[in-house]
Amino acid sequence: MSGKRKRVVLTIKDKLDIIKKLEDGGSSKQLAVIYGIGETTVRDIRKNKEKIITYASSSDSTSLLAKRKSMKPSMYEELDRAMLEWFNQQRAKGNPISGPICAKRAEFFFYALGMDGDFNPSAGWLTRFKQRHSIREINIRNERLNGDETAVEDFCNNFRDFIERENLQPEQIYNADETGLFWKCLPSRISVIKGKCIVPGHKSIEERVTIMCCANATGLHKLKLCVVGKAKKPRSFKSTDTLNLPVSYFSQKGAWMDLSIFRQWFDKIFVPQVREYLRSKGLQEKAVLLLDNSPTHPNENVLRSDDGQIFAKYLPPNVASLIQPSDQGVIATMKRNYRAGLLQNNLEEGNDLKSFWKKLTLLDALYEIAMAWNLVKPVTISRAWKKILPMIEEKDSLDFDDEDISVATVATILQHTKGLENVTTENLEKWLEIDSTEPGYEVLTDSEIIRRAQGQTDESSENEEEEIELIPEKHINHAAALQWTENLLDYLEQQGDMILPDRLVIRKLRATIRNKQKMTKSS
Repeated sequence: MSGKRKRVVLTIKDKLDIIKKLEDGGSSKQLAVIYGIGETTVRDIRKNKEKIITYASSSDSTSLLAKRKSMKPSMYEELDRAMLEWFNQQRAKGNPISGPICAKRAEFFFYALGMDGDFNPSAGWLTRFKQRHSIREINIRNERLNGDETAVEDFCNNFRDFIERENLQPEQIYNADETGLFWKCLPSRISVIKGKCIVPGHKSIEERVTIMCCANATGLHKLKLCVVGKAKKPRSFKSTDTLNLPVSYFSQKGAWMDLSIFRQWFDKIFVPQVREYLRSKGLQEKAVLLLDNSPTHPNENVLRSDDGQIFAKYLPPNVASLIQPSDQGVIATMKRNYRAGLLQNNLEEGNDLKSFWKKLTLLDALYEIAMAWNLVKPVTISRAWKKILPMIEEKDSLDFDDEDISVATVATILQHTKGLENVTTENLEKWLEIDSTEPGYEVLTDSEIIRRAQGQTDESSENEEEEIELIPEKHINHAAALQWTENLLDYLEQQGDMILPDRLVIRKLRATIRNKQKMTKSS
């Protein structure tokens, strides 16, 4: 008779590893044998997958997750949720967080949440709070905000040592960063009052999306932009398959990046595309993704490929604003390209500006922002890494003389745009930078943190999103598509100024539709 199996208590990291293996097709029976646990335990882990991932994602320390064996809740769960939300926002901003500051904030939330009894935010409470959420430390005092040059130097030296130990080339080092974009905002709608830029209605959630740029340190591998919109199926998409969009599109009711979307992007988009690129270059399929401390970025343990060769690493909170590569002109250049492109399109089409902007859809904006990202030059991206990797040399190319689009170029376009000829330089610059500080994550007020901690949601937003999603799709059959291409070809043939490649493209499209029609009839 076999002896009784020794009781094994798994760490949070063990549970994450099991979840990864289950997602890759591993069987409960095999995993039970490997980890010395019962199949029931494996099934429980599968059942609680999202809870475990959410807990690990909000953790601040990889090493502590490798030791921690439980997700024991606080006796004050609402307070814990409020404090963790507040802490993550402060860390993302690079604000100093000391023990006394945390204690004072905890006391505020305790009474604001209307909790019963007395609360003493003692050193013991703080220690247990840190342990529950695997937070490395909360004892920073007199830290310089957004300007610690010593910390910058220390991180850069440590990071260079790290990439040398890991034997990583610039092609294998990536950075990703989110930003908000007001995709439907006219220069004429901007007014400047006492140095502040005012845009009537620009906070409309329907006219804002979150965009995430990601590229390697050479700038030669730019992943498709990740865009988070409000609706799963915006009205303008009609029958367009989101997989065929020029960007990787996700939806969230507030159009914000969140932990779940970021993890999906990392696993399903970043890792496969990086592997494919490195393989094409004959490089080892190993890479690091450098990130800031946004509340939407999961713990390093969660952001790791199955073989552990593609993983994330975090910038210290107090240096991110100084050296985050995407913030060193890359995102700003992309946004400038986008807005200049819209104006140029309007100019070329000869539209009335107000009509053009009124007809502008999210689908139009996604194509334009994808083009704007394509126009960001590799040298612009590699230059942004100079503070971290000064060994990267700018390659001699036309890029050296061909600078990114300037304010003067945009001003020239404006001079030829009816209705915007008299926009001042000040208004133009404000327009180009209108969302320069717009974060990709939702910044909550104290009141919103309290409501979220209490489990309250914005029902109106959810209903509005549902209404947008339930729009019926219009089906276009092969015969109708073929007729349109025939008409377009007839039009092009009548235009003497149309160049041959234009006609050839339409003829090729017509042949493709004909083949699809034949296959449908024969099936």
